[in-house]
Amino acid sequence: MRHFTLAAALWAGLAAAAAANPDFWKHEWPKTDFSRTSVTSWTEIMSGGPPKDGIPAITGPAFIPVSEETRLDDREPVMALELPGETPRAYPVRYLIWHEIVNDEVGGVPVAVTYCPLCNSALVFDRRVDGEVLEFGVTGKLRNSDMIMYDRQTESWWQQALGLGIVGVMTGKELAVIPSWMESWAEFRARNAEGLVMDAPPWPRNYGRNPYVGYDSSFRPFLYNGEMPPHGIPALMRVVRVGNRAWTLERIARAGEIREAGVVISWRPGQASPLDQPAIGQGRDVGTIRVRDEAGRDLPHDLMFAFAFHAFFPEGEWMLGE
Repeated sequence: MRHFTLAAALWAGLAAAAAANPDFWKHEWPKTDFSRTSVTSWTEIMSGGPPKDGIPAITGPAFIPVSEETRLDDREPVMALELPGETPRAYPVRYLIWHEIVNDEVGGVPVAVTYCPLCNSALVFDRRVDGEVLEFGVTGKLRNSDMIMYDRQTESWWQQALGLGIVGVMTGKELAVIPSWMESWAEFRARNAEGLVMDAPPWPRNYGRNPYVGYDSSFRPFLYNGEMPPHGIPALMRVVRVGNRAWTLERIARAGEIREAGVVISWRPGQASPLDQPAIGQGRDVGTIRVRDEAGRDLPHDLMFAFAFHAFFPEGEWMLGE
């Protein structure tokens, strides 16, 4: 697991600087084709501490009925996935914060539910690429503080915040993003009384506890050496990303609802930050965001930290209003 400490950051940074060379990585990644990459400098990639699969992704998770779940606090965040014609599913962040990837299948659609705590990037992807179903794991590497995933079929590396292949034979391939959102357990339960919720994985983890206490109140991101966001926006302020546009959570919460650029973004209170207090359900209220088009259909989006948006979308548009 990653521990948010200055000593760990310094150690991992020194290790990454010494090891930013694919020749060093080949003993751990013998199947990865490092000759094919979109990464311009290997120094962009750092060790997050754990080795390959040191953060164990979950495949084929177990689910229980919403009515049987008694462990989650009302304000705890869950990833909601509601595919047409299928029973809605909730993936508690108390599990995602320790495993980062859940490989699942919903109504015949193979999905990867992903969460990078260091960027607060939470995205659900379709695992099919060119007719092949991929299964994803965690490399233990970071780029711009964001998790680098890998697929077990080719051991290519994928940037989680982009759903983009960056190293190996899958370089340049993109994963389709499936609309999903993070909301409180109480919100999901109230709307989906007959829904399903992911059960606790059979791993010895302190589920419900936050290994990154106080992280989203920090001045600087963990293991990040890039530029800070423009316009005086704090590095760890949450922003809603839709395509290459970003709205600050502060602006949306103040307005309650914003209609711009063909999207409708709404906010309401009641969801705890998973990166604040030791107990995830006791985190400060950051509220729930929903992003829809003007016809009311849910849109793919991300609720990431401002520094990550600036790093991955340096030419992106900041929707600051007046």
